[in-house]
Amino acid sequence: MLHHVSLGTSDLDRARAFYDPVMNVLGLRRTLDVEEAVGYGAGITVFSLNIPADGEQASVGNGVHVAFEVESRVAVDAFYRAALASGGTSNGLPGLRPEYDANYYAAFVCDPDGNKIETLTFAAS
Repeated sequence: MLHHVSLGTSDLDRARAFYDPVMNVLGLRRTLDVEEAVGYGAGITVFSLNIPADGEQASVGNGVHVAFEVESRVAVDAFYRAALASGGTSNGLPGLRPEYDANYYAAFVCDPDGNKIETLTFAAS
């Protein structure tokens, strides 16, 4: 069973500034805040950003992305707007992705470290 997902960051203050409002839109709050990591969840930490343990700069995994499922297309749109307003960049406008499912509605962003984040719903509207 999956417990949590962690991505690298080179700047925790910048990660907090980006993820606090974005995770709030998803119904998650900050559940962990220590010198080397910040995490989010609804109770326990399910997603975190960590300074790499080897002391090197964080790097983005080629082909890696994290997807959060939400209940509505409105929530996907709100996530996308919050991410861009918080310093993220677009990696795919909100919209249908019928190659996955007729109702697969998603948006893709990159956080300030370049990590790829998706939010999606299968809601019909």
